[in-house]
Amino acid sequence: MRMILPVRSALAAVALLAPTASAQGVTDDRAVVLAVADSALAAVSRSDFVAFTDLMLDSAVTYSAGSRDGQPWTSFRTRAQERAAQSDRSYTERGFNPTVLISGPVAMVWMPYDFYLDGAWSHCGVDVFTLLHAEAGWRIATVSWSIEQPPACERHPDGPPEP
Repeated sequence: MRMILPVRSALAAVALLAPTASAQGVTDDRAVVLAVADSALAAVSRSDFVAFTDLMLDSAVTYSAGSRDGQPWTSFRTRAQERAAQSDRSYTERGFNPTVLISGPVAMVWMPYDFYLDGAWSHCGVDVFTLLHAEAGWRIATVSWSIEQPPACERHPDGPPEP
């Protein structure tokens, strides 16, 4: 996944800077949509929430969901709240085995992920990106993710990330 990430990031940049490429038949929408999702995870892994939110529509929102002591909980943040996030923690979020669905200007990426905080295992789950094809290209409208532990979710098939 890491070797492919720079290519996907480059595709995402092309999609954001050249929205007419799709109309010209040059851009594979599936690859571009997946590149946006991969770029979002790469930005989170760099703790770069400005880059993360640069991939979003201005009205985008994020949701997380899990359970504590058997009780479900959810969390909601606006794009502005995500953009303002600051942390001195180290994050590693790795997606794998994505499913991409596209219907006209609407796309969805369903991607299991694992998450490490300051180099230590934290959790896994599924990221769900909803993207819309806007004037600026494919942009994230929502990101929702579950926060779970195995066996409810899987760790990355490559094993733990390199330190």
